[in-house]
Amino acid sequence: MIKITADSTCDLSPEIIESLGIQIVPLHIVVGDKTFDDGVNIKPEDIFRYTEEEGIHCKTAAANLFEYTNLFQELSSQYEAVIHINISSEFSSSHQNAKMAAAEFDNVYVVDSRNLSTGSGHLVMDAALMAKEGYSAEEICRKLEETAAKVEASFVIDKLDYLHKGGRCSGLEAFGAKLLQIKPCIEVVDGKMQVGKKYRGNLARCLDNYVKDRLSGRTDIDYSRIFITYSSIPEDVLEKVKESVASFGPFEEIIVTRAGCTITSHCGPNTLGILFKRKE
Repeated sequence: MIKITADSTCDLSPEIIESLGIQIVPLHIVVGDKTFDDGVNIKPEDIFRYTEEEGIHCKTAAANLFEYTNLFQELSSQYEAVIHINISSEFSSSHQNAKMAAAEFDNVYVVDSRNLSTGSGHLVMDAALMAKEGYSAEEICRKLEETAAKVEASFVIDKLDYLHKGGRCSGLEAFGAKLLQIKPCIEVVDGKMQVGKKYRGNLARCLDNYVKDRLSGRTDIDYSRIFITYSSIPEDVLEKVKESVASFGPFEEIIVTRAGCTITSHCGPNTLGILFKRKE
């Protein structure tokens, strides 16, 4: 058997993780002088509480070499092979740490998803499904590397306060976006984040236009699966997004997941993205 492991940043639901037998390696959330494990002893609502009520900015930290070595040592003796899928190496040193740890074992493979959140979640699910179907570790890794370039991931961010606190945008940009009701679309391209289209107006209208921009008139979309991943969104707005996504194509699976602490700490509340794969 082949064991699939992944960073907590893949943002897959507990139900998916359990049903596919995936093991999660938590990244760390640093709050003042305390360090927590993403999704283990800290939840997204805690991030909002620390930030909004206590004024403490939550930082993120990679899983370290020691943690990966311990994990791979435990699993490599139990399974034919272990395949670990990381958040893009452009976003975190987790991938480099995992690669260094894996070098000590003959049957441990590490894949750079070149993505984040359920963008990498697509690869994690694909890997787990292929493992169940009996693909070899080499075949799975090869297919994941091919698929990584086909994942289209983007998010619309309601306000830039959290990005500003994390040093990822200036105070002037954050203030201007708030003043003008601008909600930027953040895209993942070649493993890196870049700002795409900027939407203006209330959240529901911006998300409706965003879904239309990403999905309408396309002939290159793989309709097997799409994720709608959010940090905290009003239920009625989320339902409208789901209806809108369904109207733009015959998706076999529309999977709604909540972003974990790592993504939440950078993007803040009222963030939503649709993440899918292209055919080519």
